[in-house]
Amino acid sequence: MPSRKIAISIGDLNGIGIQLALENHESIKQIIDPLYCIDDKMLKQASKLLNIPIPSDFKTVKKIAKEFTIEPAKVSKESGVYSFASFLKAVELSKTGELDGIMTLPIHKKAWELGGVTFKGHTDALREFFFAPAIMMLGSPKMYVALYTEHIPLNQVSAEVKNVEKLSEFLIDFYDNIKNDLKENEQIGLLGLNPHAGDDGVLGNEEIQINEAREIAHQNIGKEVYTMPLVPDVAFTPNSRKKHHYFVAMYHDQGLAPLKALYFDEGINISLNLPIIRTSVDHGTAFDIAYKKFKLNNLSYVNAINYFVTT
Repeated sequence: MPSRKIAISIGDLNGIGIQLALENHESIKQIIDPLYCIDDKMLKQASKLLNIPIPSDFKTVKKIAKEFTIEPAKVSKESGVYSFASFLKAVELSKTGELDGIMTLPIHKKAWELGGVTFKGHTDALREFFFAPAIMMLGSPKMYVALYTEHIPLNQVSAEVKNVEKLSEFLIDFYDNIKNDLKENEQIGLLGLNPHAGDDGVLGNEEIQINEAREIAHQNIGKEVYTMPLVPDVAFTPNSRKKHHYFVAMYHDQGLAPLKALYFDEGINISLNLPIIRTSVDHGTAFDIAYKKFKLNNLSYVNAINYFVTT
């Protein structure tokens, strides 16, 4: 019997999350002991629409939020309210110590906004709920990328990179969270910001601050664990990936465009630097196929579950 008890927040019920949960219950219960943050009425409604029977040992919780009519592929206030309430329930259970972590199925950010939720996503909310600087890391067992900046406009990234104190703290925290998974003498790939990593200032000078933050981090850690700023357009080439399992990107698309090109179907999202482990699938609600009874690709979902027992 799996020993790790994990709360699974159900995501946007107008999307594919509930189908993933129902289709894969038999396999994931061999890995973890899942508790699904959905109530019986909404579960029965989704099960009927999908024509997928509810397993007898599919453990749920009592009332989450106001019952609503599932409308496949529709962005709605009601689905946003419910998905946020499901997430809150998972967080609440994790804080009591009843559970060992949280796995989140995909939400729709616009539905959250329509439902009056002010957070841009799960990670933003977790920072506030736990009063901790959560780190967003995405990837698969083959490669992970941590994002120094996440959901901010590109024209604000440079100022964030030049904040040496903040960047050095990020580098220290990230290393502390993944150090046990690094091989002996393995370095973390640290990306520069500019084309050609600035070309000695010809194409930008933010790499000066990146190096300063790197040196401060190494003084704190006691050894050199980060590379010099890598040229971004070659950081993810096959030869580079042979040397580095973990990377730090300065902004969202710098890290996630290559990651998703390489490992889209199997990628997961992990929130580090929290008192709990939180994982998520690295795909959206897939409204284009929701409730159309296609067999779903489950690689991301299974990897997100496996992370609880492999780290």
